[in-house]
This record gives sequence, C-alpha cells and structure tokens, in this order.
Amino acid sequence: MSQSKSTNRLNNVVNSVMGIKNPSPSNALNINTQEFDSKALLIYLGGTVVQIGLMVLALSGMEWVVSQLVLDNIPSWLPTAIASVFFAVLTLRSRLFSPLDNTRSSGRYQQVIRPNWAPPPLAFPIIWMTIGVLRVISSVLVWQAVGENFLAVPLIVFVIHLALGDTWNTIFTVEGRLGVAVPVVIMGPWLSAIVVTVFYWQTVLLAGLLLVPSVIWITVACVLVYSIWRLNGCEPWYPLK
Repeated sequence: MSQSKSTNRLNNVVNSVMGIKNPSPSNALNINTQEFDSKALLIYLGGTVVQIGLMVLALSGMEWVVSQLVLDNIPSWLPTAIASVFFAVLTLRSRLFSPLDNTRSSGRYQQVIRPNWAPPPLAFPIIWMTIGVLRVISSVLVWQAVGENFLAVPLIVFVIHLALGDTWNTIFTVEGRLGVAVPVVIMGPWLSAIVVTVFYWQTVLLAGLLLVPSVIWITVACVLVYSIWRLNGCEPWYPLK
C-alpha cells in the first residue's frame, strides 16, 4: 500500500512539473473518410511557423533584457542565472508559444494498443524531465560560448526543434492521428534533434554530448510510434477528414 502511495505521489510530482494532465476520455477526431485533409496540414504548418516566430521573438527579447543588465553593471553571475531560468521555461513549457492545442496527457498512450516492450506511462515524464535538464545545461553552455547571444544559430535551431516536437504532440496526443504521427516524428523531432546536437557539438563539445541521450530517446520514440501505428490499424500517413 505504501509503495502504491509513493508511486502515486511521484507520478503527481512529475506530472505537475511537466504539465501533464491526468488521463481523460479520448478526444480523437471523428474520421469518416479516406479523403486528404489539406486544411489540417496547413494548420500544422502554420501553427509550427507561428510558434517558431514567437520563440525567436522571445530570444530577441532576452537579448535586449540581458544587454540592459550589463549596462547597469550588475553581478557577473546574474545574466547566466536569468538565461538558465529562461531556457528552463522555454524547454519545459515551449507549448505556451504554440497556437495549436498542445495539452499534455498520458490518456492517449494508455488508450492505444502498445507493443510488449513499450515503457510504462510514468517513464515518459521522468525521462523527458531528465532530458529537459540536460537541454537547459547544454543551451546555457552554448549561449556562453557564442558570446551570450540568444539569437545565435544553434539556439534558433533548438527552438525549431521544440516547435516541431509540440506539433507532433498535437497530432498524436491531442488528435490521435496515429498515421500522420509516424512521418512527423521522424522528419520533425528526430531529424531536428540530430541537427541540434550537431550544432551544439560544433559549438561546445560537452553541450553536444549532453544532447545525445535526447537523440537516443527520440529514436526509441520513433520505433514506438511506428509500432503503435502498426498495431492500431495502419491508417494512412497523411491527415484524413
């Protein structure tokens, strides 16, 4: 009984930090035809572009804030502390910049048929929280290495990666489009994770190394998403009306 309570307490703490809601009834789209949904595709593309734009704007805003602090002759550690908090918020709450519905919930994952090797629902927020910490540290290292420039190319590539991940979450977790989720997770979060790691690696070796676990985990996620797709009807890899 005590072990169960401890598990529930851990689950609540982790979900609270990661902003994950308790499982709720499925809100999957009611797909009645095999007709291509071009409107949905445009919404995904538009939402992703808007989110990237807003996050780049946030980077620009931080650039101005830190520059003003330097002019005020504040302690040398303060800009780094502010940058760390900013990257933590950006990493753990990037969906706040997205116009798409990016509700975090373990409900979808529990509702679909999963392969036998699939990790338990609680594993995801714990792993993502760990990866989030590594992302924050690596981003601060890169920020320092590029002269405390928030608008440096590696950091812009990083926010693009975050936006692509949020769009995938909308497609899989919120809308339950298991078919579309397959190519999107590969071309979006996985490919961009590799690109970000390369950019970080070239800037600061340690920063690149800290992102390697993210690439490994997203690779596992790609295989899992593909397996879930196969076990749940193999719907087309494009949005349907």
